[in-house]
Amino acid sequence: MTKKAKLSCRFFKINEVNIAKLVEMHSIFTRFYENADLSTFIKDMSEKKGVMILKNRTTGRIVGFSTYNEIELEHRGQRAIGVFSGDTIVEPEYWGDKTMHTAFAVKMLKAKLMRPTTPMFWLLISKGYKTYLLMANNFQRFYPRRDRHDHEMEALTEQYCQKLYPSYYRQEEQILDFGDGYHALKDNVADITPRMRASNEDIRFFEQRNPEWRRGTELPCVSEIAFSTIGHFFGKLVRSTLGIRNRKAKKPSRMAHSTCVLWPKV
Repeated sequence: MTKKAKLSCRFFKINEVNIAKLVEMHSIFTRFYENADLSTFIKDMSEKKGVMILKNRTTGRIVGFSTYNEIELEHRGQRAIGVFSGDTIVEPEYWGDKTMHTAFAVKMLKAKLMRPTTPMFWLLISKGYKTYLLMANNFQRFYPRRDRHDHEMEALTEQYCQKLYPSYYRQEEQILDFGDGYHALKDNVADITPRMRASNEDIRFFEQRNPEWRRGTELPCVSEIAFSTIGHFFGKLVRSTLGIRNRKAKKPSRMAHSTCVLWPKV
């Protein structure tokens, strides 16, 4: 069994990202998306506050990234912060690794500690089921979800869509439609099989809410960033790490070990 590469993840402000990094990230982006020209990629990146960059520590090569932005929202009559994640890409060889997710959770913890009384929400738009599962599997309060309707979270979703993408928001369906020229997932990426539809209610719900996802339509989502949510993630991370160590201790070293994935592959 090939030993897994060690990864590192660091947040860069957008003015710290040079053209070489942009080109390297774009080369990863084009592996997964159609209509992904470099000029549009750079323009989209320039509108963000920063980016989380995932690197192979041995080679120094970028193997994934997630864009980051913050906007002001209003919640229950007071100022709130919306943390917006745009494109999140990780090369297939590193799917299942939790380095980026842990770095994001640490960044959210620091942001929450700086403004402990300010409501904070994670805003994401999902053109594929993996991004939706990232939220559904790890957040305690989120929207939309299959088992309950949260009017407050629905209002926040409406608010940020009208603020960020008023021309592309199909309000009745609660879908963002950027048109046929928008970057869409390639045909061999994150497909939904009949078996997946039958076995996973959340995947089935995502496809019901975003039936044109293959064309590139986005399902806008929101989840609450609370101390309890961050603690829940780190608790799962510790239990997973301890579980893997225990399994390694019990199994002969020549055998391959499975990894417990807390977050869906991105």
